[in-house]
Amino acid sequence: MNDLLLRALRCEKVPRPPVWLMRQAGRYMPQYQALRVKYSLWEMFHQPEIAAAITCLPLELLGVDAAILFSDILVIAEALGLSIRFFDGQGPRVEPPIQTKTQVGLLTYIPVEESLQYVFETIKAVKKQIDVPLIGFSGGPFTVASYFIDATSRNAFEHIKRWIKEDPRTIHALLAKITEVTIAYLKAQIRSGVDVIQVFDSWANVLNDEEFAVFSLPYLNLIVKALQPSGIPLILFCRSSSLRAELLAALQPGGISFDWHLSMRELRQKVPLPIAVQGNFNPEFLKWPQEQMITQVNELLISMQGQLGFIVNLGHGITPDSPFTNVLSFVEAVKKGVYG
Repeated sequence: MNDLLLRALRCEKVPRPPVWLMRQAGRYMPQYQALRVKYSLWEMFHQPEIAAAITCLPLELLGVDAAILFSDILVIAEALGLSIRFFDGQGPRVEPPIQTKTQVGLLTYIPVEESLQYVFETIKAVKKQIDVPLIGFSGGPFTVASYFIDATSRNAFEHIKRWIKEDPRTIHALLAKITEVTIAYLKAQIRSGVDVIQVFDSWANVLNDEEFAVFSLPYLNLIVKALQPSGIPLILFCRSSSLRAELLAALQPGGISFDWHLSMRELRQKVPLPIAVQGNFNPEFLKWPQEQMITQVNELLISMQGQLGFIVNLGHGITPDSPFTNVLSFVEAVKKGVYG
C-alpha cells in the first residue's frame, strides 16, 4: 500500500511529500462530466457504485497519494430529518431551511447507520479497489449550521450572523446537535474503513476572532477529542486558516490544511510537531503556464526540505475551469521535485 500520506501525518521521514487534491473528483475532469450527464448529483451521492467509481477516478487519472470520498458535507442533514436538494450551478440546499427556534428544537436524530448507510457502502466499495489511504470527511458544525439556516453562501450567511447576535443560545443548541451527529457519522466512517478524516469548517472565516472562539473552536475541539481514541488522523480545514494557525494547533489535530496567506515554512514554524501541515497553493495557480507552475512547486518543495509532517495540496478545492493537463502536471511535479 502507498502509505505516504499516513507516514506524513505521523510526522515520519518520507522520500517525498504526499500529494492529493481537495475536491479531487471535480468538474474539470472529462470523465466526471460524462457521468454527470447521465446522473443527477443526488443519484451520484446516493448510489454507492457510482460514488465509488467517482472516488477512484483521480487515482486512475492523476496518480495522487490518497482518495477522498465522493460525497457532500450536507448529507448529514438526512440524519436530522431534513432533505437535501442539488441545484445545477447553485450547489446543495437543505429543505426546509432552519428559520426558527422551534425548528431547532424539533430536529430529531436518525441513526447514521440508517439514514446515511449509502455513504458507508461507498466507503466499503472503494476500499476494495484502492491501495492508497481513503479520506473520509464532514463539515464543521458552524459551516453545516450556516447552510442549514442560509441555504447557500450567496448572501454571506447573513441570517446565521444575525442569529449569533440576537439568539446565541439557539445557535449553540443547533451546533450541539450537529456536533453530536457529526461525531457519530465520522465514527461510522471509520468503522467502515476510512484511514483519515478531514473536517471542513469552510465558512468559519465569516466569524470575527471572538465569534470564532465561541461558535467554531469548541465544537471542532469536541470532534477532535471524540475521534482521538480511534487513532485515525484528523485534518482540520477552514478558510483563512493560516491567520488562525495557533488556535487550530491548540486543538491538537493530526494535521491542519492551510491557505496561501502565509508561506508553508512560516506555518510549519507556527505549528508544533507532531501536527502535520497541508497546503497551500492558491487553486488559481493551476491555470498558470505549466513551466511557471512547476517552478512554483519546486520552490515550495525546496523551502520545506528537511521538514517533517508536510503534505502538498491546494489551499482550497480545484476550480471547475482548471485545465486537466495542468492538474496532472502539478501532481507529477510534486513527485519529481527536489525534497528529502
